Amino acid sequence: MAPHRYIQSSSAAVQSETAAEAAPPAPFYGEPHKFDPSFRGPVRRRSCTDVLCCLIFIIVIFAYVALGIVAWLHGDPRKVLHPTDSYGQFCGQKGTSNAKKPILFYFNILKCANPAILINLQCPTTQMCVSKCPDKFATYTEMQLQHKLSKTYWEYYRQFCKPGFNNPDKPVSQVLRDEDCPSMIVPSRPFLQRCLPDFITLNGTVTVANKTRFKDALEMPRSVTELQDAAKGITGLMDTKELGMKIVEDYAKSWVWILIGLLISLAVSLVFILLLRFTAGLLLWLTIISVILLLAYGMWYCSTELSQLRHKPGSDVAIVEVGLQTDLQVYLQLRQTWIILLVSLGVTEASILLMLIFLRRRVRVAIALLREASRAISHIMSTLFYPVITFLLLTVCISYWTVTAVYLASSGDAVYKVMSPDVSCPYANSTCNPETFNRSNISKEASCLGSQCLFAFYGGETSYHRYLFLLQLSNLLIFLWLVNFSLALEQCTLAGAFSSYYWARRKPQDIPPCPLFSSFSRALRYHTGSLAFGALILSVVQLVRIVLEYLEQKLKGLDNSLSRFIMCCLKCCFWCLEKFIRYMNRNAFIMVAIYGKNFCTSAREAFFLLMRNVVRVAVLDRVTDFLLFLGKVLIAGGVGAIAFLFFTREIPVIQEEVPNLNYYWIPLLTVVIGAYLIAHGFFSVYAMCVDTLFLCFCDDLERNDGSLEKPFLMSPELHRILGKSSQSR
Repeated sequence: MAPHRYIQSSSAAVQSETAAEAAPPAPFYGEPHKFDPSFRGPVRRRSCTDVLCCLIFIIVIFAYVALGIVAWLHGDPRKVLHPTDSYGQFCGQKGTSNAKKPILFYFNILKCANPAILINLQCPTTQMCVSKCPDKFATYTEMQLQHKLSKTYWEYYRQFCKPGFNNPDKPVSQVLRDEDCPSMIVPSRPFLQRCLPDFITLNGTVTVANKTRFKDALEMPRSVTELQDAAKGITGLMDTKELGMKIVEDYAKSWVWILIGLLISLAVSLVFILLLRFTAGLLLWLTIISVILLLAYGMWYCSTELSQLRHKPGSDVAIVEVGLQTDLQVYLQLRQTWIILLVSLGVTEASILLMLIFLRRRVRVAIALLREASRAISHIMSTLFYPVITFLLLTVCISYWTVTAVYLASSGDAVYKVMSPDVSCPYANSTCNPETFNRSNISKEASCLGSQCLFAFYGGETSYHRYLFLLQLSNLLIFLWLVNFSLALEQCTLAGAFSSYYWARRKPQDIPPCPLFSSFSRALRYHTGSLAFGALILSVVQLVRIVLEYLEQKLKGLDNSLSRFIMCCLKCCFWCLEKFIRYMNRNAFIMVAIYGKNFCTSAREAFFLLMRNVVRVAVLDRVTDFLLFLGKVLIAGGVGAIAFLFFTREIPVIQEEVPNLNYYWIPLLTVVIGAYLIAHGFFSVYAMCVDTLFLCFCDDLERNDGSLEKPFLMSPELHRILGKSSQSR
């Protein structure tokens, strides 16, 4: 009876197809009978497509290699990693006079509070490399008085003066004029290889060496608050450094358990996929029910915590008032945190239930499609491990781009600019020569008194240095192009392998040997140009989005509602455009893998084929993605729950094995994110398989009618569910 029903449904498909042919064709949706009716699988005799784009792509790769070589020849990462003194020399550089002086010292750090820093990104004071930071308060005047009693005072002070200066009896006014020595030194400690005041909080008061006030070389009273303003933002950086050290320490203690968690995620993902092969319907329904129950439990838990905090003093403080805290327990003591979690879980739960109520028929169709995808993957198991190749390619691309960007950023020679304590100086921020600056008239002008010619940055006036920004932009564009090409190669390779399964008359006997390797070879040999063409279009749109984000950051300070509105509209439009191009590229690469045509033709045929099945596409695509997303959430959430119980010592059996951590959420988040990415890698193969089988199914319906001469190549179950679902509409 099953074959008889199959022929009946096939006859219905034939009648509907005959009626479609009798009616006038709709030009927007293309013509379904334009395909070759004798088609029986991926085209084997192929020719190279989009040859011009392939040649351009190869030339660009060679140019990219040349750009990396040029950047490597001109750049020096030490310029980014190591501090530089006022003469453009690296602190701690081997083979120089600064070899044993790895720390940068500011002569007058009070000048670092000058607003000019925001413009020049440099402190307008002499900067020298020293071997260690000062550990006590002292002024040049005090040193001169004490030097008469003992020479040791000068020996200590002179290590913070210019090299070669050895005249402690020189008048203070001349010393300060010539910047021979600092006017004073304060207790400091090295941070990021720079001497910064050693702030200590005593009874809520910020002090330096237990002092809140001191005098400079001109006997002017100063306060520690001025030092704190001069080092504004440094305390935040210190907290960041301390946080970073604690995070590194936590990783060092828990990396073994993190690795175990990721291996468990890998094993669970593989088991989940193997179970899909035999119990796809049962497993997916169990996944849906499990997610619903987990969300319901989360809502109950949030409401319980909220009721306990209702009468607790201090729990009504807003999250914004608390600010950024590294201890998550602070947020868990606030009612607003649990309200946000409760509302989020409730909205998610309601969305899932509504989808199941109104789209239950489509959920069953999507499950059937996933079951068929499970069969395809079971016959071509090697496809599950192809994402490893993509991961390696992306790692190479990211590494090369990062290194090239660093070398480009560190290209150039030392550039010196006029640094003046008076912002009204007309020569401020102009280039200068430190060797001739003291003989020029700049420092003699009234508005430029005290100005100096100090190192600013690395750059130059050559053509190479003038176009460094464009080179960085080109580096970014080619990087995006290579990344999108790697993803396109994966999509085309998997589509070719899965389409060979679909179009095989007898499964698995007629599946060609090594389908994944054959598909990979075809994609590289014949369709590199098509893949590069589609990847380039997507990369240009992504680059425009990045430029818009950059411009938005630059315009953030402007109070212009019109510009913000235009920027918001542009960002929204290009976001939608990127999503559309990404979706069309995916389907175009499937058509390229099957038919071997160029990118534009494949994109047009994929678009028309999808539009002729627009209802199926609109529902099945989203429902299938939703089911796969639930699978990823279930795996990541399950492994994360086990990791949470472990790191919070809630598992009695292995309590003593848990390491003592500063922040248990560091390894916990690492395990959860890693588990999700691992599950995503496996399920991305499933998603590609579903999309390929769906396009093949739509094409199969248009090519064949189920007769003995033109039989359907889909499985009877797939035709019964998808065919009837289309007729029911």
